[in-house]
Amino acid sequence: MDWINASGLFIGSLIANLLSALSGGGAGLLQFPLLLFFGLPFSVALATHKVASVALGLGAAFTHLKQKSFSLTEALYLIIVGSIGVIMGANMILAIPAHLAEQSLGVMILALGIYSFFKKQLGQQVLPIHRDWQGWLIGSLGLILIGIINGSLTAGSGLLVTLFLVRWFGYSYKQAVALTMICVGLFWNGIGGIAIVQAGAQIYWPWLPILLAGSFLGGSLGAYLSTRFSNRVIKTCFEILTLLVGIKLLI
Repeated sequence: MDWINASGLFIGSLIANLLSALSGGGAGLLQFPLLLFFGLPFSVALATHKVASVALGLGAAFTHLKQKSFSLTEALYLIIVGSIGVIMGANMILAIPAHLAEQSLGVMILALGIYSFFKKQLGQQVLPIHRDWQGWLIGSLGLILIGIINGSLTAGSGLLVTLFLVRWFGYSYKQAVALTMICVGLFWNGIGGIAIVQAGAQIYWPWLPILLAGSFLGGSLGAYLSTRFSNRVIKTCFEILTLLVGIKLLI
């Protein structure tokens, strides 16, 4: 790769991960199609993107942990139950028609963005709900399902996690984005990348340093901005990105 294409890949990765860290998901909206555009096969691009996205979680982790927006117990719960679905999804990817799955996910994400738009007070304050054993159990089923989507598809699962945490458990958008960046960006994507490789996909190592740098810097900057903006601004960013990701998956 010459320096012009390398610069384009870095800038695209930086922007994609900045938006993702700010709104709670959607890095694959730009980063994954870039890898396809530069000529990687689908499975290789998917595995490479998953591994690179771990740097997004690393970049965002320090800022969010410093803010102490959530407990480590909550994060550990999200990591464990979601990872079950991620491993299942990574092993299902070769058996699922990608076009049909991505269109279905696109419809779901568009619906969630529209739902968030019309629920003006959603996620503006912390309103703890469903945090008894029954609520955590039912929430586990939802997170495992989203984990399957994360393991098998390229974009949008972080957005699903963000809204699920807001709607089911009553987190604010700031808290939900922080949890999503650390648990999904760092752990789910790391486990998903390993599982995809185990299932037979290959990582394209020569481009990985560029993607890791873009993901880390974008995640760091996006996390910093998310702590400075209000829940209203983050909610708006979330809704804009769900619209873009949903349309991208549909067409």
